[in-house]
Amino acid sequence: MTVEVLKAYGADTEEGLKRCMGNEAMYLKLVAMIPNEKNFEKLEAALEVGDLDTAFEAAHALKGVLGNLSITPLYDKTVEITELLRSRTQMDYTPLLSEILSKKEELSSLL
Repeated sequence: MTVEVLKAYGADTEEGLKRCMGNEAMYLKLVAMIPNEKNFEKLEAALEVGDLDTAFEAAHALKGVLGNLSITPLYDKTVEITELLRSRTQMDYTPLLSEILSKKEELSSLL
């Protein structure tokens, strides 16, 4: 994976690199950890059983990680689900979760 590949994916690599003090190796290492982030599984499992509190915690944690690394395609969708869960909106989260997991898989394929 390279910064250019991440930029093509839609990440704001300039901002992400700033947060990593310009250390490209550290930035890429942190981004490579995202697909294995356990909060994706926690979010999915919580939504399957309707546990909106646990789902919110997982989504909020993901939002922080993705925001700090400026992984915009995943971050934007995670913000959306986080805010819906924050207000405990009763709805079918399947389509939004599918989009998030699809963007995660797309990121994984770049690694």
